[in-house]
Amino acid sequence: MTSPRQNGMAMLAVAWRASRAKMSVAIGLTLASGAVWPLMALAIKNGVNASVAHDLRSATADGALVGLAAVGALTLKHFAWVPYAEACEQAALHLGAEVIELSCSAGLAHQESPDYADRVSVLAKELSHLPEAMTGVMTTLSLTVSLSITGFLLASVSPWLLLLPLIALPPVLAAQYAERVTDRAKLRAAPMARLSENWLRLSASANSAKEIRAYRLEREVRRRFAESWAGQARVLWAGEARATLVRSAGLLIFAIGYAAAVLLVLRQAVEGRSRIGDVVLVIVLAGQVNQQVYSGVELMRVRQRMGSGMARLDWLRGLVGDQRPAHGAGRVPTELRRGIEFRDVTFAYSDTRTPAISGISVLLPAGSTVAIVGENGAGKSTIAKLLCGFYEVTSGSIEVDGVDLRRLPADVWRDNIAASFQDFCRFELVARHSVGIGDVPRMDDEPQVVAALARAGAERLIDRLQSGLSTQLGKSWADGAGLSGGQWQNVALGRGMMRTHPLLLIMDEPTSALDAEAEYALFLRYARIASQVGSERGAITVLVSHRFSTVRMADLILVVDAGRLVEAGSHAELIALGGTYAELFNLQASAYS
Repeated sequence: MTSPRQNGMAMLAVAWRASRAKMSVAIGLTLASGAVWPLMALAIKNGVNASVAHDLRSATADGALVGLAAVGALTLKHFAWVPYAEACEQAALHLGAEVIELSCSAGLAHQESPDYADRVSVLAKELSHLPEAMTGVMTTLSLTVSLSITGFLLASVSPWLLLLPLIALPPVLAAQYAERVTDRAKLRAAPMARLSENWLRLSASANSAKEIRAYRLEREVRRRFAESWAGQARVLWAGEARATLVRSAGLLIFAIGYAAAVLLVLRQAVEGRSRIGDVVLVIVLAGQVNQQVYSGVELMRVRQRMGSGMARLDWLRGLVGDQRPAHGAGRVPTELRRGIEFRDVTFAYSDTRTPAISGISVLLPAGSTVAIVGENGAGKSTIAKLLCGFYEVTSGSIEVDGVDLRRLPADVWRDNIAASFQDFCRFELVARHSVGIGDVPRMDDEPQVVAALARAGAERLIDRLQSGLSTQLGKSWADGAGLSGGQWQNVALGRGMMRTHPLLLIMDEPTSALDAEAEYALFLRYARIASQVGSERGAITVLVSHRFSTVRMADLILVVDAGRLVEAGSHAELIALGGTYAELFNLQASAYS
């Protein structure tokens, strides 16, 4: 984990890049505000000594300085906050955007990992406290100036008083350790926190409301929410209790030192080695040091939290960075000539030892339409995700015109892919953008969006939206249109059709909500589109389905069973073979006869 100082400098650098002028003003005013309080104590000392000496002129001048310092103490920090807050806001937006970029760059294997989910969940919460943490950096500058001047003034009375700021170290170190205890508790509680959030989200979601009511699950949902909430509360409470004991021990040490300092200067005054103004100075400064220590303890908690957040951000940067060197050496072809070939490909998800697919070797010819069929869980979607480059194969290789897919720039490869997935995302944007983001440069091109919906057979959706493609989608918005599951699927299908000249078109069971006849009609439409795209760039269209009767038009049908490729060929060839495909095709066909 990086040190608080390194984190502070990193945060200042981010804010400095956001606005140099505002940060210059803010830093200057902050440093001035840090000097005001101890200088006020010095003015009080001089004023007391002048009063004792009956020096009215000096006492009046010192009193005026005290008043001026008081005004400065109350206003300088406020004026420093105005420009700094704006720079902080921009810096927070910058870091938030970076987290989004890194999260989108991380492979699916990481995003599907519980450990990854826990870390990113905690990171997201810590980012919400980022402005507070960044304010702590400026407070650190102010405290540094205050403590430096305070130390000098205390030494002028007695060198022993220099120990007073040093006695502030135990509570600061204790606070640092206590925050680590709290942070570990947060990480242990993260899985239960996500569970409780999930149950709360389910109870408030319209999608789950029907089943909760139909199956009378209200009590069960409440029970599970209460259990997960209580579980995380126990872990967090235990961590906070231990942390509080540690902080209290540190503060007790400082309290003893504070009392000793006051007694020391009083003894010097009684012995005639100090003036009455020195006694007042030490009492005032000791009170300020006391306040500075409390501020430092709270500040250390904030900075420690920021350190945890920055450490997790560095972890995320490293995670994504570790993936990048493996990509980029190759060049994505402008058109496919041979095709995409699986060479003895085996892949296992990180959370299981059993391969999802094993020993698959097959060539997907350039310009062809390929169908992948099999029962649920056979490995069809895994093959589609591997083609998209979402995972790296465990062994073997996937080659694009003879070049290993791992050597191709992932972002360039994905720029040449169009895809629709069964577990599609419901982007709650205006309808034009919810479809158009399938090809971001053209998402505002309404004719292209309409054409994409037409290619997906979903053009009738436009007429059902109150404001056409300008309709806001989603119930998260006050004026958002609530779509049915089938309508959301039409939006996703249109999104997958936005790119008109991809090298690879993947349709991973995108029509799961349709009956077999409607799915077949839609796949015929896709086959015609695939034929056109294939002739232009040698593009390959991959259709994934568990319905054998809907993929007869494919040039090549791959039959997957328990992660293995058991048959491959055209519909006629596989029927003539009389194997798994023929058996399952006839079995499913009989259900519709």
